[in-house]
Amino acid sequence: MDSLLPIKEYLLDTTAHITVLTGAGISAESGIPTFRGPEGYWTVGSKVYMPEEMATLKMFLQQPEEVWQWYLFRRGVCLNAVPNAGHLALAEMEHHLGDRFSLITQNIDNLHIRAGNTLERTYQIHGNANFCRCSAECSKILYPLATELEVERDTQKLSDDEIRLLHCPNCDSWLRPHVLLFDEYYDEEYFRFESCLAVAAHTDLLIIVGTSGATNLPAQVALTVGQNDKPIIDINIEENPFSEMARNSRGGMFIEQSSAAVLPKLVELCID
Repeated sequence: MDSLLPIKEYLLDTTAHITVLTGAGISAESGIPTFRGPEGYWTVGSKVYMPEEMATLKMFLQQPEEVWQWYLFRRGVCLNAVPNAGHLALAEMEHHLGDRFSLITQNIDNLHIRAGNTLERTYQIHGNANFCRCSAECSKILYPLATELEVERDTQKLSDDEIRLLHCPNCDSWLRPHVLLFDEYYDEEYFRFESCLAVAAHTDLLIIVGTSGATNLPAQVALTVGQNDKPIIDINIEENPFSEMARNSRGGMFIEQSSAAVLPKLVELCID
């Protein structure tokens, strides 16, 4: 706990803005497998596809039913997951810090929202697996994924009823998952690109949790904070590209522990 005391001044400073950036590591502690894990592959006919091939707009446009089968299978693996101590700690941190708090998450599992973080202060930069939208873009509406599809699945084909549930109620085109696919780019409308960079520009302390920053926007957020000579705290169970950035930042550090172990201790520092 003593090693965390330098962070306390930022948490108690009523003028300091705290930003938390989370990745798959925090949800792995809830039993959600990482995206590129061994269950990520999918077989179409005689060909095996990896996540980087399945989770693309190109594949969706070619084989929407196959992509939805794979997506719903992976989502079924996550259905029993619940927020862990790390998620709950960040919700409590937001409660204490209010408008001084921002959460940027790469996770699409909705566990931060279920834990109690608000949509207003949570930037879901890779989307949310609970929603879908029209692939033909007849509107910008985000539709909740039908509850009938929220079941643990094996690799069986989609039923006719399930296929109907995956078509736009307005134009009857295929709905698509509301997630950032590998061959797509961040934007403001769906993925809060400019908003995240604006948050980074006025961040006084960045806490990175369970991510290696393999995608562009998290890396830009961390780089912006570092270039502004603000501290970066990296919490991860293993070394990653953010570890050295954190150690080299003014007052920053790398904490090689689980988020569920560290984040509740940070919340204690929010209380004077």
